[in-house]
Amino acid sequence: MKETLSKLYEHQALDQTEAYNVLLQIAVNDFNESEVASLLSVYLMRYPTLEEMIGFREAMMHLCTKVDLQGADVIDIVGTGGDGKNTFNISTVSAFVVAGAGIKVAKHGNYSASSISGSSNLLEYLGYTFSSDCTLLRRQLESANICFLHAPLFHPAMKNLSAIRKKLGVRTFFNLLGPITNPASPAKQLLGVSHLELMRMYHYLLQETSLQYKIIHSTDGYDEISLTCPFKILSNRTEQLIDPDEIGFEQIHSHDLNAGNTIADAASIFLKILQGKGTYAQTQVTIVNSGVAIHCAYPDKSLYECFEMAKESLQSGKAYQSFKKIINN
Repeated sequence: MKETLSKLYEHQALDQTEAYNVLLQIAVNDFNESEVASLLSVYLMRYPTLEEMIGFREAMMHLCTKVDLQGADVIDIVGTGGDGKNTFNISTVSAFVVAGAGIKVAKHGNYSASSISGSSNLLEYLGYTFSSDCTLLRRQLESANICFLHAPLFHPAMKNLSAIRKKLGVRTFFNLLGPITNPASPAKQLLGVSHLELMRMYHYLLQETSLQYKIIHSTDGYDEISLTCPFKILSNRTEQLIDPDEIGFEQIHSHDLNAGNTIADAASIFLKILQGKGTYAQTQVTIVNSGVAIHCAYPDKSLYECFEMAKESLQSGKAYQSFKKIINN
């Protein structure tokens, strides 16, 4: 580790193999707490390079407990977080809307690193029991079109890091790895990012995979489509900068997206949206994000068709039914 740290302190980057090996060594406790904290601190001052991210990701996937969904064609819908905006759980509610539209979702999530309520905080509060039982997950996917993969259950080798990360009390590069280390290895993904630099890095990384993806970023710093400003979409096929009114949506205000001050507040907003009782702004943001996710799954459909599918999922109650089934299953 001393050689690795010396290299990083000299403003050099690790190559892909070095990044892969250092993460494997961390997982088996080859380094002491101070060494690991020093390594994490380096990446508080800069993002990992593309090669480092590829190496770290490969190590995480090598170490994780794989989820066998027996060939199910699934999509993940996730944001990197870290935008500091305290929005309601847009990617989580969108996941249920997409499931209600008939598309199978394997959502990878965790407790919040920076907001009031992460996807795991929210679902746990609402009575969902985390599980790594593949039989149960497949049953949920069959009945509700969605299963939820609570990250700590599938990345047990990273348990050694949890105490150090808590002591540091800040986001680390592991927060960047979460969205690209889904143990079900979905074939499709909608990924929201809060910075353009990250958007480019994920784009280059995902181009080297077989994943069918869309990466979204609102130009005022949201890691989702906020409708507060124009937003960018990068995909396997295209790069677009879209103004909300170009696709039939009104621009809204940032305060309309607030999650409240407690998990209970966030849960209340989540349920109201799924029950068709969300505010106009909340509903529109849910539809646009869900629609783009549906478009990722069905790229030959028009965006407008996908928005209509999202609306129908919400208005018919199918999205809420997906939620109730996964809670009760």
